[in-house]
Amino acid sequence: MIRAPSAPGRPAELLEASTIEDPHPFFKRVREAGPVSRLGETGVHLVADWGGILEVLDREEDFSANLTGVVVRGEQGQVGVFEIPAGEGTQVIATADEPRHAVHRRLLKPGMSARRMAALEPMMRDWAREAVRDGLSSDAADFAPVAEILPARVVGHLLGLPPGDVERHRAWALVGGEILAGDISAEKLEKLARDTGAMAEYLADHLEVAARSPSRDDLLSGLAAGVKAGRVTRSEATGIALVLFGAGGESTTSLIGSSMRLMAADPELCERLRENVGLVPRFVEEALRLEPPFKFHYRVVRRECELMGYSLEAGDRLMLLWAAANRDPSIFKDPDQIRLDRKYPKHHLSFGRGGHFCLGEQVARFEARVMLEEVLKATRQFSLDPASPPVHARSIFVRRLEKLPIRLG
Repeated sequence: MIRAPSAPGRPAELLEASTIEDPHPFFKRVREAGPVSRLGETGVHLVADWGGILEVLDREEDFSANLTGVVVRGEQGQVGVFEIPAGEGTQVIATADEPRHAVHRRLLKPGMSARRMAALEPMMRDWAREAVRDGLSSDAADFAPVAEILPARVVGHLLGLPPGDVERHRAWALVGGEILAGDISAEKLEKLARDTGAMAEYLADHLEVAARSPSRDDLLSGLAAGVKAGRVTRSEATGIALVLFGAGGESTTSLIGSSMRLMAADPELCERLRENVGLVPRFVEEALRLEPPFKFHYRVVRRECELMGYSLEAGDRLMLLWAAANRDPSIFKDPDQIRLDRKYPKHHLSFGRGGHFCLGEQVARFEARVMLEEVLKATRQFSLDPASPPVHARSIFVRRLEKLPIRLG
């Protein structure tokens, strides 16, 4: 069997600030170098090919979704892998394999139905309108905090948590991706453990409240019913709720921020969307394709096998580069451009594919559309601030803006 070639450039390039701020040149070189490449001698392989990613997703017997380790920067700046110890409640929903994954999805699906989203729209519009009014009240503003508000409120509401705790939910929604960020110092790891522990305790307490209120209709109630029926353990239910904070909070925050940046950089696009609000859903799909909220997901190799003609060993890890495949010129015409006339606007990998297709994709799309519509209604024009460029979170995993200064005019 043939060993995959090394990824272009130095392995540490993946973790450098310039790559994190603009990862697309690096992803393009990885994609053009071949469908699979090695990240140094870490045992991690980058999968940048559209067909290769779909093949991985279709071969769960060879590739597990379990999160057993993540790429990190070592003390000397070298690339390594931080091993994640196995434990009950850690491999849930997105990181669970079948048959457990299907059990988890069934518990959550009723709470994320199209009917539920339609019923939520008036409240969601009020929240978005309030966030836009308060956040864009001057000629210059940072939109990044504005992008956090609606996802935090929505995820708290869907879980059935007290609305008065929204600021806690807002902070916790941004915690989930930290372990995947690629830069885990001992201090950060300690803080992450504290924050995660506090979240778990809070969610476990509210899971108990939901168990005592059978008439409720929210995600925690569905999880509590699953515990009562013996379909999941209490630890699994709490773990699923933890994952929902990041999956429902940080990912949608990232999508809203990236969408706003793309609009602010293109006044003609803004005017077109303002004149024809019916194009906003198509624009959201292009924002998803060009800037996936999560740039990749991991898979771990279960047994010795081949992928796209290259050998893999048991225990190797794969990084499925959604952000690279979404700009594949063999799949997309003008892959780096926003095109609102694509025949299949949802034809991208930003929500995954197959059995692990994102359960909350309707929620994310709905939130982004509502927020952007309210921004367009409340403004005449806006642009990026040339004196203060956007800044992304220092994460190889999440594509979230920490600062998005814009000027209103």
